[in-house]
Amino acid sequence: MLYVTVGLCAVLAGIFLYTESKKQYIPAVILKGLASLCFVITGILCSNGSDIAKMIVQGLAVGCVADVLLNLRLVFKEKGQAIFLVGILVFLIGHIIYLAAVFPLSLNGLLCVVIGIILTALLMVWIFKQITAKKAFKIFGIVYIGAIMLLNTVAIGNLFAAPSVFTRRFAAGAVLFLVSDIVLILNTFGEKTRQSLRNTNISLYYAGQLLIALSLLGL
Repeated sequence: MLYVTVGLCAVLAGIFLYTESKKQYIPAVILKGLASLCFVITGILCSNGSDIAKMIVQGLAVGCVADVLLNLRLVFKEKGQAIFLVGILVFLIGHIIYLAAVFPLSLNGLLCVVIGIILTALLMVWIFKQITAKKAFKIFGIVYIGAIMLLNTVAIGNLFAAPSVFTRRFAAGAVLFLVSDIVLILNTFGEKTRQSLRNTNISLYYAGQLLIALSLLGL
């Protein structure tokens, strides 16, 4: 079943990208939702029923909802900015759930927090030099990137402290998620939207979520 859900996720994500590029936004939303549902099902199949596994599956489910919301902004363009912000907020909730799942495993939580804050500041300074965005989006961006950067530092810290199938896959998934979000921000608020960057964003995102789901096999 895992081969089916992972393969189907990849296929649906590819069809979604093609459909979206043709500006067929309603079927694109459906395809994206189905692709995201696949990584949620993958997480459920990999779960051992532990508290950590349950929280990560919840994070995957929240991500699925956020995926649909982000693309609904293209369907309801008159409310596109508001829908985008809500989608980012839902994704933020998902990151917080992931963080709550893995932070108790950290042996150096304070150090990870400090490193996360420093890296967030450096990254946001660089990003703001590359984009043009309203103040509300910048504030959301700082909070959002801060959360996922903290998730990354904790995940990588866990990997160094206790290497395992779970920590390796989760850390790899978190890094891909972060990179995909950076690409999304640059492509959304940069000078010009590029399909190549959209393809990169979506590919990295689904690879990241699938790795996070598959990490549960190591618990």
